[in-house]
Amino acid sequence: MRYLVLALPLAVGCAPRPVANPDLSRADARAQTITITRDDWGIPHIRAKTDADAVFGLIYSQAEDDFNRVETNYLNAMGRLAEAEGESAIYRDLRMKLFVDPESLKAQYQASPAWLKALMDSWAEGLNYFLVKNPTVHPRIITHFEPWMALSFTEGSIGGDIEQISLAKLATFYGKAPADRLAATDPVGPLEPTGSNGIAIGPANSASGHALLLINPHTSFFFRGEVQVTSEEGLNAYGAVTWGQFFVYQGFNEHAGWMHTSSGADRVDEYAESIVKKDDALYYRYGKEHRKITASTLTIPFKTDTGMAAKVFTVYRTHHGPIVREDGGKWVSIRLMVEPVKALTQSYSRIKTKNYQEFRQVMDLHTNSSNNTVFADAEGNIAYFHANFIPKRDPHFDWTKPVDGSDSTTEWHGLLSVDASPNLLNPPNGWIQNTNNWPYSAAGPNSPKKAAFPAYVEVGTENPRGVHALRVLSNRKGFTLDSLLAAAYDSYLPAFDDLVPALLAGYDQTASSNPLKAKVAEQIAILRGWDRRWSAASVGTSLAVYWGEELWKRASVDADLDGLSIYQYMARKPSAQQKLEALSAASDKLTADFGTWKTPWGEINRFQRLTDDIVHPFDDAKPSIPVPFTSARWGSLASFGAGPFNGSKKIYGSYGNSFVAVVEFGDSVKARAITAGGQSGNPSSQHFNDQATRYASGNLRDVYFYPSQLKGHTEREYHPGS
Repeated sequence: MRYLVLALPLAVGCAPRPVANPDLSRADARAQTITITRDDWGIPHIRAKTDADAVFGLIYSQAEDDFNRVETNYLNAMGRLAEAEGESAIYRDLRMKLFVDPESLKAQYQASPAWLKALMDSWAEGLNYFLVKNPTVHPRIITHFEPWMALSFTEGSIGGDIEQISLAKLATFYGKAPADRLAATDPVGPLEPTGSNGIAIGPANSASGHALLLINPHTSFFFRGEVQVTSEEGLNAYGAVTWGQFFVYQGFNEHAGWMHTSSGADRVDEYAESIVKKDDALYYRYGKEHRKITASTLTIPFKTDTGMAAKVFTVYRTHHGPIVREDGGKWVSIRLMVEPVKALTQSYSRIKTKNYQEFRQVMDLHTNSSNNTVFADAEGNIAYFHANFIPKRDPHFDWTKPVDGSDSTTEWHGLLSVDASPNLLNPPNGWIQNTNNWPYSAAGPNSPKKAAFPAYVEVGTENPRGVHALRVLSNRKGFTLDSLLAAAYDSYLPAFDDLVPALLAGYDQTASSNPLKAKVAEQIAILRGWDRRWSAASVGTSLAVYWGEELWKRASVDADLDGLSIYQYMARKPSAQQKLEALSAASDKLTADFGTWKTPWGEINRFQRLTDDIVHPFDDAKPSIPVPFTSARWGSLASFGAGPFNGSKKIYGSYGNSFVAVVEFGDSVKARAITAGGQSGNPSSQHFNDQATRYASGNLRDVYFYPSQLKGHTEREYHPGS
């Protein structure tokens, strides 16, 4: 048995909230040196003397806007979510605790450089000061924040490398639960593409002669807020900050900007371990020897209707890492980057860099593991950094699958240097793009060459958004903020370039006696005339998307078996009959849900924000607004990952464009931005949903970067706690 269930006293995680008790006189005095200016969109602009004071103000303002998400992010990061949400989160917590040990983080905090400890101290003090000053805010679990906790959540990425571990398989191994019962814990069906878009335009391709940057993360909505944070120590950064962190994750300062996209580099490896039992102990084979498995216990408290309980797991590790599943009689261990101090150092240091050289130097920390970076600066440089944590390995192995853990030649041999990665600096074509696609089209014909790098450097391929980016960037000059924004919201859907003609050809070759021919004749006529562009008024978009998703569901298993991409398979393999059957089913679905298959896209595809619940209660009977752009899976650069929820007929966005900014660097910085919904997590705030209409139309607002720009646009100016 690998786990034991215990009952715990009610006090664990359920006690009445104690009063958070920082040194109030010191905190009060510090707060008076920090100014928070809320602009007319509710976005906080923090000014302070020191970086540490700025962090205090930043995290205080974040707690004001959405303490629930701040706390929840740390419950998740520390493996304590089940204490608030119950048994359903046990294996998520177990996955986190395989890598996050409070005692280790406390020791690493103590050993951190003084400047970083000061930031972590200020982070904890700012959150605790918020709780003291706002007694009506009731934390679910964390009633007092400690500085070391900042090390549990250091990268800012929505999932990070750890989410490559299947919760279902982890639960099957450690919980001995049937895999089919737990399958729902892993995503199924046509998945919304993860990641983001980054585009940099060089001076030769811009109308002003300055570098431009598109910052366009695709995440779950409301995962980050906007902020500007400044100090007299050289800090002046603006952008998207993940709730609870004290660095701008994707953004810019007066001199430089950075946009992270999810990387396809193979940075996490699995090892198939051969387990041997001797003398009632477990060993694993490594070379000619047997090494003893390290066994330890992890306790996962969880909330129940009657109080707190806990599961105690015996977990196992080899020198490669923790065991996370079983496959073909082998235990599978996993190895990934765990460098919290270096990661937090890199995440914070890059927001103060002033040019390419300084940013490049920070990249030598090699802890931005799950991301590529698109960069631009006021000196006119544009750059692409591929991944940032790529272990050097024997290229003869297929690292996309578990390798033989007993073979010493599968060990890592340091990291690939930044210079040895497929990066770019000022390519002659004058632009760089990345859409979570491979780096081999990042600068068109001037991209890195695939043959020059080991296969593990990039395990992905081109994607429809990458094809779209090449289309809007190639052979174009004179970019402005407006035209870069127009490119980011270009309505073309390139994935249908192959799919729709294949459908039309199948229809044309189908015998007139086939009853499907008459049933879908009008739909085919609409698709034949469709320009393959999304719009809220387009019936063609509705038909194409519903048909594409239906065909995707029917074809995905066979596509995997054939070793083809789903797009290649859908265009080439299904018969004409199968394509028409999918169109018929899509039409029937539209008719059943909306009364007619001739329903315009905007009546189907909706943005709705009713509450600040992290799992949103979408409701067809409640107000929502139309969104013209589609899922990124069809090549829309502006991404709106939508689906039905709670039995809804309409589909509601929950993932995709979450923050969009276009930035121009030069003697001064100019920027426009938008956030999904609004800055505040409080439904009663005017800033809860005040950006929604602009968001849906791609109408970005001006960013007030300089104090002079805030004049006439200031809603409130105050000190924390006042």
